[in-house]
Amino acid sequence: MGYFLILTFLFAVGGSAGWGIEVIYRRFVSQKHWVNPGFLTGPCLPLYGFSLCILYLLAQLEPRIPVQDARLQKAILFLLMALAITLLEYLVGRIMTDRMHVRLWDYSECFGNIQGIICPQYSFYWMILSALYYFFVHPHILDALYWLSQNLAFSFGIGFYYGILVIDAAYSVQIIRKIRAYADEKQIVVRLEALREEINYNLRKRKPRFLLSLRTDRPFVEVLELYHEKMLNLREKKR
Repeated sequence: MGYFLILTFLFAVGGSAGWGIEVIYRRFVSQKHWVNPGFLTGPCLPLYGFSLCILYLLAQLEPRIPVQDARLQKAILFLLMALAITLLEYLVGRIMTDRMHVRLWDYSECFGNIQGIICPQYSFYWMILSALYYFFVHPHILDALYWLSQNLAFSFGIGFYYGILVIDAAYSVQIIRKIRAYADEKQIVVRLEALREEINYNLRKRKPRFLLSLRTDRPFVEVLELYHEKMLNLREKKR
């Protein structure tokens, strides 16, 4: 089974599963209401998709870890996995803040955070997810792919998934570009989750949107102005 097919499958599974994890986490732990996470409209978080691909590739290196004790070997593997995903998280976070002036997540309130992009708490969560992947997903990947490759619906499903993903990405990038243009003018970084909350719970008079949660009936620049003003007021109150 070629690596391209495996990684294509894993990206789709990881992106969708990660989206589901984030939805549940935000509903019952962090924000206490239903939120469509990330900058895409559909059920995919690319960070999780790439992370699952990384986990698969790193799992292949387990026999090369120069440790005899099996438990210690696995502990080192899980640590490497967590560090690799944390590095990916940092790179994505820096690219989005430096190039697009958008902060997709904010760990500024977490202990030991680095620039609000990564922190020990979430690196620990990555280690737990790495262990869950290793024990419950990795042993069954090739079998699942073999079964799916024997069904024509698999090829159609993967093609349909990526077709929708491309359309979704094109739509979402247009929104990010509008945010970038405004943020570049004001010399600020826009917190995407705070902007989404402002649109759905302060500016909308109807029920908040789960899908198309950044869509608004007002001119988008006006919405960004209101968001910026609110952020400035909050900053003044904290002083």
